[in-house]
Amino acid sequence: MQHEYSCELRPMRPADLDAVLHVQAACYPVSMQEPAAIVLSRMRAAPGSCAVAVDAEGVCGYLFAYPSRLGVVTPLDAPFAPALEADTLYLHDLAVAPRAHGRGLARRLVAHLLEHGRSLGLPTSSLVSVQDTAPFWAALGYREAEVACPQARAALAGYPGTARYMRRSLRQEPLT
Repeated sequence: MQHEYSCELRPMRPADLDAVLHVQAACYPVSMQEPAAIVLSRMRAAPGSCAVAVDAEGVCGYLFAYPSRLGVVTPLDAPFAPALEADTLYLHDLAVAPRAHGRGLARRLVAHLLEHGRSLGLPTSSLVSVQDTAPFWAALGYREAEVACPQARAALAGYPGTARYMRRSLRQEPLT
């Protein structure tokens, strides 16, 4: 008999910084790890849009997001600049510790923040898919989209490997 994985989803706090950096280091190559000062500034810039998953061992996953504009791509190592007239919830960084892989935690974190985006009245969500994760995002309703702005194309090109800008309507059925 398989037992359900028990964890709590809650807003990220500054006290979570070390644990978040530990999960980041376990999930990303050095070239994609962002410094503590940037991570902390993002928590402070969008406190309602950054969440952690906490299990019996502590933080086991996180998702950084913020209200933005469609077509805007946040470069690696750049602070968040939440838009006053946002039309998308931009998901910037999703990571799940190896000990929690295969338990649906990434999907739960995304569903949690998409619901937050809906509560803000945002019509869409967008993101940059890295590390060959486009199939995961496509399964959640995201589709590849073009970026027209030269700054957004440059930011997208700054990600290592193949990076894809993707978006989904928040009017679609919620994730379950």
